[in-house]
Formats: sequence, C-alpha cells, structure tokens
Amino acid sequence: MAAVGTDSPGRANFYMSWILISGLSGAGKSVAAHALEDMGYYCTDNIPLSLLPRYLQTLRAEEPERVNYVAVVFDARSTAGGLEKISGVLDHLRAEGADPRIIYLEAEDEVLINRFKETRRKHPLSTEKRALSEAISKERVLLSPVRRLATVVLDTSATHIYQLRDMIREHVAPTSRQQFSVLLQSFGYKRGIPQDADVVFDARCLPNPYWKEELRSLTGKDEAVRQFLDAQPVAEKMLTSLRTFLEEWLPAFEENNRAYLSIAVGCTGGRHRSVYLVEMLARQLNATRGGVMVRHREL
Repeated sequence: MAAVGTDSPGRANFYMSWILISGLSGAGKSVAAHALEDMGYYCTDNIPLSLLPRYLQTLRAEEPERVNYVAVVFDARSTAGGLEKISGVLDHLRAEGADPRIIYLEAEDEVLINRFKETRRKHPLSTEKRALSEAISKERVLLSPVRRLATVVLDTSATHIYQLRDMIREHVAPTSRQQFSVLLQSFGYKRGIPQDADVVFDARCLPNPYWKEELRSLTGKDEAVRQFLDAQPVAEKMLTSLRTFLEEWLPAFEENNRAYLSIAVGCTGGRHRSVYLVEMLARQLNATRGGVMVRHREL
C-alpha cells in the first residue's frame, strides 16, 4: 500500500485502510466482514457511526498494530442524522489519516424475504405491527444516504456466499488509493437489470444461439457459441463499437476520481450473447489496460 502523509501534528506518515460495510439486512454484511477478516482486517460489528472517531483514537492508543486495516459493520440504526452526519464522520476519519471506503450491499425484496424465512431470523426493524416487507422498505429509506456515499454498491440477489467473498476480495485486495476497478458482467433481462450497474448495454438485437438446438444448452464461453457469433457481422460490429466506446471513455471515468465502474451487458436469458460479449471485451481490455473483472450473473 502506498503511504500517505497526514496534516495532523505528531501523526506518523502512513496509510490506514478503513472499510465501512453497510447495506440491507440479509444482503451479506456478515459474509463480507468474514472475507475482510480473512484478508487481515480487524473487524468490528455495529459500532455507532458517531463513535468511529473515538474508536480510532482508542485503537491508536491501545492497539496500534490493528489501526491500519480496520473494517466496521454498521446498519440502519446508526444513520440518524442522514448525509450530514455520515459525511462529517468520513471527513473526520480522513483528517486523521484514514481512507474510509463504504461497501454497500443490497438485494431484491423478494430475495431478502426468502432469506429471512430460510434462516428464521428476525429483521432488526420488524415489530409486531410492522411486517417484514415493510421493515425492508423502511430500511431502504433509512440507508439511502449511505448508499449515495458508497464507494461500491453490490447487488447480492443472485450471489451465493462464495461469490460474495470473491467480490469483496476483488474490490479490496488491490489496496491502492488510485486503483480504478472495472467490472464487466453479463445478465439476462428475464431477471432484470443488475442494480449495481453504472452502464448497461443491450445485446438482444444480435442473432440468438438459443434457437440453434445444438447450441441451446451451451453458453457464450463455449467454443461452438463463439464460432456462431464470430460469424455474424452484426455481432462483430457491436463488439467493435463497445470496445471503442470503453477504450475512449474509461480513462475519462478514471480521471474523474472514480474508484469503480460496473458495466453490464444483457441479453434475454443471460447465457449466450451477453456472456460472449463480456468474455471478448474482457480479453481485449485486459490486453491493453489489465485489471478488468468478469462476472456472469446467470451462470
């Protein structure tokens, strides 16, 4: 990690990586915390945001060996005061030499409801008079200021715990303040557009391998599907257009102090055309800039 100086008198020149994990209950905050713990972060759950500056002082005084890599989980109960309060806490941490980044986790309502039913857990905002669906809606509202300030927003609706752990590592492991991460993900419109997508491209206008019986059970990662789409002039034209767009505009996003960009490519089922385009784009972009991550939601 690159070291950075601080303006506080008496402070040593070092870089403190502080990850703040928040998001909807049931979206995977505990899984994210465990992944960070495995990476060497000192993780603490449910510290009120207002206590974070004092927590930093305590760690400095009593456990200085832990202070450089800290992960803190907080939920809707810590967000009273809204954006102003959260921004103030983040500014205080930055003034003390920390580099706070917020990883925000969310999922579709139906998925969250099913997860609570399966685990038989009680939602922290549910009461005798407030149903689970109402508690989830209320939590979304309470956490909306956090989502707006988030460094990364991850939709875990179609993600199992091992995929989420990999996603956390992908976003945190580079550990560089200037790191610009690009995620290329395929998806199927049947299940909706990924909520964490910054840019979306629609590949449904391309010839569909699904209607070729011998290709139906395959995916865009299979050679037969690649050969079929390689032979389609319109597929080649779209691939060239997307690559040209990304090569031209990714540097602009990076220069605008973006830490992360999620680019989604969709087709009807999310198994053939979108997968093909994402695989081809990732291969071409990694050859020129590197660091491009790939995710296929429906696979």
